[in-house]
Amino acid sequence: MASLSKTSIWKRFSSTFTSKPIPPKNHLHKPIPDSAFPKGYVLNGIHAGVKKKPELLDLAVILSTAPKPTSAAACFTRNAFKAAPVVVSQQVLQDNNGRARAIVVNSGCANAVTGKQGLEDAWAMVSATDSLLDPARESKLKNETLVMSTGVIGQILPIQKIVSGISSHSGNTTSLGSGFAAWERAARAFMTTDTFPKLRARTFSIRGKEYRMAGMDKGAGMIHPDMGPPSSSGGQLHATLLGCVLTDAAVSPKSLQNALTYAVDRSFNSISVDGDMSTNDTILVLANGAAAENEREIDETTDPEAFEVFKQELTNFAIDLAQLVVRDGEGATKFVTVEVNGAPTYADAHKVASRISTSALVKTALFGEDANWGRILAATGSIPLSKPIDPTRVCVSFIPTDGSSPLPLLVNGEPEKVDEVRAKEIISKEDLEIKVDLGLGNESAKYWTCDFSYEYVRINGDYRT
Repeated sequence: MASLSKTSIWKRFSSTFTSKPIPPKNHLHKPIPDSAFPKGYVLNGIHAGVKKKPELLDLAVILSTAPKPTSAAACFTRNAFKAAPVVVSQQVLQDNNGRARAIVVNSGCANAVTGKQGLEDAWAMVSATDSLLDPARESKLKNETLVMSTGVIGQILPIQKIVSGISSHSGNTTSLGSGFAAWERAARAFMTTDTFPKLRARTFSIRGKEYRMAGMDKGAGMIHPDMGPPSSSGGQLHATLLGCVLTDAAVSPKSLQNALTYAVDRSFNSISVDGDMSTNDTILVLANGAAAENEREIDETTDPEAFEVFKQELTNFAIDLAQLVVRDGEGATKFVTVEVNGAPTYADAHKVASRISTSALVKTALFGEDANWGRILAATGSIPLSKPIDPTRVCVSFIPTDGSSPLPLLVNGEPEKVDEVRAKEIISKEDLEIKVDLGLGNESAKYWTCDFSYEYVRINGDYRT
């Protein structure tokens, strides 16, 4: 029998179903007033030649220009195969005790599993970006740049193109900007299979003093982050998630790291597109104090009230950015909130929510708009918890996002007579919520996920071509 081509197999397979259109996402990216962005940063995004098409940006440069020392914090992937930029950025933060003034990002090549050459290339990106920093600012730090990369794993960076792209900003003051256009270019340079640049900004106040926070991230596939602070280990192995948040508040390095770790656990570590953890997942935060020239650094020990406000602002902002990744999930037609209540511990609630969010059976049922709630229950019961689940206490409901009444599916272990028409109405919407109450305690956690569609298979079957 003659072998079938991939195209003919796809045509034969696709003839058996009617594909649903992917919901439009252009409303998720809108212009932001220049005044909303934090002070003391300049940035840009260009095409350096990592990607083949010249219209696609693939290199972002971000510099802090504030006179104060800039605090830096990060959460990195716990994957055993940490990419070269992860290793290098961890080293920079460790050597500098949480100080850095620049970020450089390339897309189109992950620089992961690339051996000694990959490490040398990541350090070359650091060195080239360091040379752009203001020489008038005396610094005892050897390296002040954090580096991120995203793209195909196992390929060597075209480092000369990247270094040339970075160096093109030297002495060229017009290439780096601080307004929306510059931020948008940088956000676009992060993108791989993303369909829109993920960029947000907000203003917040601490004791009457106004500060700004802005950030960007990327990710659509290979999304199930498990990130921790530098040099952390452990965790479960889950295209890359990258992100950075910049603020003009002044925060001490240790407190900035603690705030970020807390925020990431409740945002980026609580999303899943496909259940796969990347080798490159990284979230960076810079706090340059440009709006706090006469203010001391916020510190959780000396000023716990101010720190708590900042931590919550960072957490809410991180949740906003993380949800954009799920909404742009490869082939996604649904945005699903999974809330688990009544758990003995937060970790228990988080584990159950994660298991439901990564269940291929749950995600395919959501795509098919099939109220097969037994799959939710099966996923819930498959995770060992600190206290055994009592099936007679468990409740499961669909929660519509239009404010109408919830639809109970299981109440104290007893199945409800489900109105299938009503269930179909709820899960046919783009946004919906699944709520599970374990009846074992008072702790809760949320996860954000999406469905699995035919389009996801197509994208990932042809990712390198």
